[in-house]
Amino acid sequence: MVAGTKDDAQALKEEIAGVLSTMGLRLSPEKTLITRIDEGPGFLGWRIQRHRKRGSSRQYACTYPSRKAVKAVTGKVKTICRTTDTNLPLDALLLRLNPALQGWCAYFRPGVSARAFSYLGYYTWQQAGRWLRRKHHRAAWKDLRRRYYKGDAWWPASENRQLFSPANVGTTRYRYRGTAIPTPWPTEDEEHAPSRDLRSARCLETGTPGAGSGPGKRAGR
Repeated sequence: MVAGTKDDAQALKEEIAGVLSTMGLRLSPEKTLITRIDEGPGFLGWRIQRHRKRGSSRQYACTYPSRKAVKAVTGKVKTICRTTDTNLPLDALLLRLNPALQGWCAYFRPGVSARAFSYLGYYTWQQAGRWLRRKHHRAAWKDLRRRYYKGDAWWPASENRQLFSPANVGTTRYRYRGTAIPTPWPTEDEEHAPSRDLRSARCLETGTPGAGSGPGKRAGR
């Protein structure tokens, strides 16, 4: 709802539940909540909340990764760095980390996610650096930097690939594309347009006459 009271939202919720019951479905009490947009409801890992634009009185509804989603991906990064054997080369760690980071960033890219990407990038760099320190526990930091930070002084890299940086992922904003998406329903001009005679239709690939009779049709037989 974009306007109305809490009672209106409750009535709408009951109406939706009645419609779903006819199809054998029901609303989940744990996931179906009535929340104001200023409080920020969560949906599929996103947090939708209205904020005032800095320096103005205008307010906008922003979608950004929820704390639960950020905590889940940081926990996954930590688990990968903990479970990857330090006897393996750095490339083995990057083969597990990069796909997980790229998939998460691709999902949360169409939103206000720059701050979350920056935090995830620093957290990943920190965990990867700790993994290298455990792998070479006797080596000094300058030796690790000389060996694994050749291409970029900040991000470690192996001979085949570099650690994916979420901070470098550009975010996009959702744009309404309803007018650009084709619909299966005819427009008003197409409804009033004269219908084509199927008997005189021709095949688009061969140019031969279609369902109508004629010399070409008899020749095809």
